[in-house]
Amino acid sequence: MVDCLCRGFPERDRSYWIQALTRLSQRPAVAEFEKYGFALEKAGRIVGVVLTLYTRYQGQEGDEIRCNLSSWSVDAEFRSYGAMLVATVLKRRDVTYTNISPAPATLKANRALGFRLFSSGQFAFLPALNSVPRSCRVLEVRPDLAEMAMLPDSERYILTEHSALGCLSLICICDGAAFPLVLMPRRILRGLLPCYQIIYCRSLADLSRNAGAMGRFLLRSGSLLCVVDAKEPIAGLFGWYRPNRGLKYFKGPRPPSPGDLTFTELVIFGP
Repeated sequence: MVDCLCRGFPERDRSYWIQALTRLSQRPAVAEFEKYGFALEKAGRIVGVVLTLYTRYQGQEGDEIRCNLSSWSVDAEFRSYGAMLVATVLKRRDVTYTNISPAPATLKANRALGFRLFSSGQFAFLPALNSVPRSCRVLEVRPDLAEMAMLPDSERYILTEHSALGCLSLICICDGAAFPLVLMPRRILRGLLPCYQIIYCRSLADLSRNAGAMGRFLLRSGSLLCVVDAKEPIAGLFGWYRPNRGLKYFKGPRPPSPGDLTFTELVIFGP
């Protein structure tokens, strides 16, 4: 499987895929769903791979299953079987499937398979330019943090798991309410500019509301810039919208909201 992935993604070295599959092996299985994904085999040799990252979410309307399709790769001579490989995964109508890093060559196939955009661009912003209400404060998540009790179990799980995966998990306390935030350190513009990618916020409106407090917190480490997926400029944030950047697709009953990349390949495998 690693050999096939290396052939399909020559810009990634072998250690990246070994770490990716190791992390995938450590993720808890979700019900009857595949733990790793599907492979296309020819005469005992793997010639195609699609990895599947399943996660169960607890929501007010009941549990939801999401599957992030990742690392879709088929050797050139078997490329005609690529859509069939992915169609094998997309058999459940009660699952929301996502593709957050589609290769340009697969966009046509994505649309043919019924995928639709849930984010059509990215918004880069400077959170420290927002004002901070006196009642707001930001805390970094740790196991003994008393304020964790202010969040539901599902969000406590998101914060602790993503912290263990190398993200920055925060709680913003504002006017007596707690707002969870997960950020991932990244570098953009050919790796020259450090920033934080928003991995989780309840809504873009909540992100805007807590941006000033979050920005002041990030200033302590010298970080100025954040990036979040969006469909348009975000009211209340100081920044610029970049359309057609970081396109993200979904297929299924419940599209993820922009700003929710929890338990996707970006976090589990790394950028």
